[in-house]
Amino acid sequence: MQRRPLGRSRLEVAPLAFGGNVFGWSVDAPRSFDLLDAFVDHGFNLIDTADVYEAWVPGNEGGESETIIGQWLRRSGKRDQVLIATKVGKWARYPGLSPTNIKEAVEDSLRRLQTDRIDLYQAHEDDPRVPLEETLRAFDDLVTAGKVRVIGASNYEATRLADALRISQDKHLARYESLQPEYNLMDRQGFEAALQPLCVEQGIGVITYYSLASGFLSGKYRSEADLGKSRARGARVKSYLGERGTRVLDALDQMASRHAATPAQVALAWLMARPAVAAVIASATTVEQLDDIARAAMLTLAEDEQAALDDASR
Repeated sequence: MQRRPLGRSRLEVAPLAFGGNVFGWSVDAPRSFDLLDAFVDHGFNLIDTADVYEAWVPGNEGGESETIIGQWLRRSGKRDQVLIATKVGKWARYPGLSPTNIKEAVEDSLRRLQTDRIDLYQAHEDDPRVPLEETLRAFDDLVTAGKVRVIGASNYEATRLADALRISQDKHLARYESLQPEYNLMDRQGFEAALQPLCVEQGIGVITYYSLASGFLSGKYRSEADLGKSRARGARVKSYLGERGTRVLDALDQMASRHAATPAQVALAWLMARPAVAAVIASATTVEQLDDIARAAMLTLAEDEQAALDDASR
């Protein structure tokens, strides 16, 4: 499996990351273990989670995803075969990016993950209440202490990310080596307008979320009648229905037929080929689903095919 550098760090990631937001929600612990084993068997290595996962599920309080991943790490003995990425800043228990909050939150994440280091520790969202330098110094302390290897940002605007990178350089602090934005064939402008050129210029590794537009790009939802297939996703997917959505699905269907692939595989392959993208996050609730999306990493789209998808999704 060909791996890509994560920013300017020494970490290298396979192009498909497993989204751990399903662990403890739509997937119980035993099935989570099977999925993670299968993920590693495919040659992938980046597992993405957050301390807040799955606080939104009735009966949960948060930390469930990290706990399940930690149990799998201990059970499987595969800690050195994977990179663990988690996040801080959006959980009510540890809200924001103050130094005190980061210092306390990382200890809880390490405990739940049953590991001595986090490979990629990400600011889950920007916190304008805290000076960027204070946040970066707190992260830098964790890197110096060996508790975190690399830091990253999620949901940052271009101006704030640029400011953070400048401060890290001027103050000789650890810098954000990755950015995790919402990015897919249906949601392009928010990333491509300002963040993409910044990430290319600064050598930031991009890890995309909502890579399949909440499942829309799988082709499962083609009309309002299909929205009932998922209560959790129906409302969001509805926004993609219409002329542009139909145009994108038609293009995906054509490419899928040409490559004996699925629309989801083609959509992920397009994303993997985008400038600055290091890995795309996708989730699965069964090993069969994982086997399907894993094939995206083996699919290469020709330049004219990428261009056709570009045109369809503008």
